[in-house]
Amino acid sequence: MDTTTNSSRQILLGSTLIVLGAIGFSAKSILIKLAYTDSAQVDAITLMTLRMLFALPFFLGVALWHGKSNTTSHSHQDWGALVLLGVMGYYLASLLDFKGLEYISAGLERLILFLYPTFVVLLTALLYRRPIAGIQRMALVLSYAGIGLVYGTRPMTASPNVAPGALLVFGGALAFAIYMTASGHYIPRFGSRRFTAYSMSVACGVTIAHFLLNKPLGQLAVPPDVLALAIALALLSTVLPAFLMNAGIQRIGADRAAIIGTVGPVSTLLLAWLVLDETLTMPQLLGAVLVLCGVLLVGLTNRRIGP
Repeated sequence: MDTTTNSSRQILLGSTLIVLGAIGFSAKSILIKLAYTDSAQVDAITLMTLRMLFALPFFLGVALWHGKSNTTSHSHQDWGALVLLGVMGYYLASLLDFKGLEYISAGLERLILFLYPTFVVLLTALLYRRPIAGIQRMALVLSYAGIGLVYGTRPMTASPNVAPGALLVFGGALAFAIYMTASGHYIPRFGSRRFTAYSMSVACGVTIAHFLLNKPLGQLAVPPDVLALAIALALLSTVLPAFLMNAGIQRIGADRAAIIGTVGPVSTLLLAWLVLDETLTMPQLLGAVLVLCGVLLVGLTNRRIGP
């Protein structure tokens, strides 16, 4: 009886952590759009750099803490892969995402970005010669039909840069999918917390280097409102969700976490409607439902055939 109760509590706690983490990650696009609105001088790399400057101490702290308690040796290939994956997953994907948000709405950005699980399915099939099951094919069709519905019903005359913005976010989703597909091989070698802390620290360093090579330091002197948004972006939508998701996955497993995480794009659409006054039409809602159904099918499939 006690074992069953404890298991139920762990599932409830893990599910709550995943929901909070997904909402935190999804709030990122809202905070970015608010920062762009508050100051015309803030561009993608400046905001990314401010985010990483505030997040870096936390990731370095975790990396040092877990590094001291770990005696496992790693090859140069392991470290090289970790660096490349950090650059791919958290620098390149973020840069494309931030740039895309200069042109498109937060709700549309989140829906496009959330296609990455379907990209993971395709990449896994190509790289590991695994056939795509029928239910996975249905998931892909639903996801892309949903994006087409949301994207195709938006008035193009209102924003001629919607297409480039959507392509940038699409590229960010693809970059993150490559990271997810390849990182599954290396996360067990380092441990999830160490891998996250190390790869995020690498991404922080590359982002800051990018800024220093292209912008004057004075560009970081942003208005107080934007600075507050950057701090919130670093803590509430980067550091905290990363560790909430890790803690939740540890309790309920990655399969359940992936399914529960589908709350992310829905929360973004609602937050964009409440905070940014973005329109929320019936076709957009239907497209969002189709995307969520597609991703949910992918999660259910992985749960059946996963290890």
